[in-house]
Amino acid sequence: MAGPPPLPRPSRTPWAVAAAAAVVAILTAGALYVFHSVRRLPSDVIEGSRQALRDLREVAAAFRTGTVTTVFHGYATQVTGTTRLQFAELREEERFERRDSEAVLWGTFALPDVVVEATAPVAYTYYLDLDKEWRFRLDGKDVLVAVPLVEWNRPAVDVSALRYEVREGSVFRDEQVVVDRLRAELTPLLDRRAREHVPLVREAGRRKVEAFVETWLVQRFADGRDYRARVVFGDEPAAATPRAPALPSPSG
Repeated sequence: MAGPPPLPRPSRTPWAVAAAAAVVAILTAGALYVFHSVRRLPSDVIEGSRQALRDLREVAAAFRTGTVTTVFHGYATQVTGTTRLQFAELREEERFERRDSEAVLWGTFALPDVVVEATAPVAYTYYLDLDKEWRFRLDGKDVLVAVPLVEWNRPAVDVSALRYEVREGSVFRDEQVVVDRLRAELTPLLDRRAREHVPLVREAGRRKVEAFVETWLVQRFADGRDYRARVVFGDEPAAATPRAPALPSPSG
């Protein structure tokens, strides 16, 4: 008597085999990716940290190599178009007076004085010479800048508004001679007045030069935004006695 027929084996259709292979491939690729990422993570972090450290040391490195002054000079000359950094302009209504005395008879008889006055709008422009010595020093996050003495261009007189007036005259004197003498003295008088006005523009100039240096730091160095400029003019006490550089150590 014949026994029962054998049970049919489950069929392996092509799509089932392909699906299983795909699952295995996905799991394998995922494991390899995780393993690869874990292996690369420390080196990526270390390299990123090194790059960040290099960026943070850019300003300090420039000070160590002594390139700061040269690089700044090139930048400032390029921006201003000249070797002068003009930082302030002052406009004033100026008044100059001349009292002229004269005597006759070998000085025994004094004639009446003649007083003449000149008035005019005058523009004074002040600048720093980039060809002269600029000293930079790094102090923590401060860039100390000792700049040259303040200089000025020849004062610009509005000739169209220049007026001469005889304040005190005399029939015994030639008043035009006194006016001509005052006219001849205007150039040295204006130069002296420009020097007297320096205190009026000093603080405004300090702020403008500090902003100029800070803009240069940001444009030139990756970490330049972290530093602040402090300007000292050449005739101020702090500029006469510069301290030794205070730079961070290479391992800091």
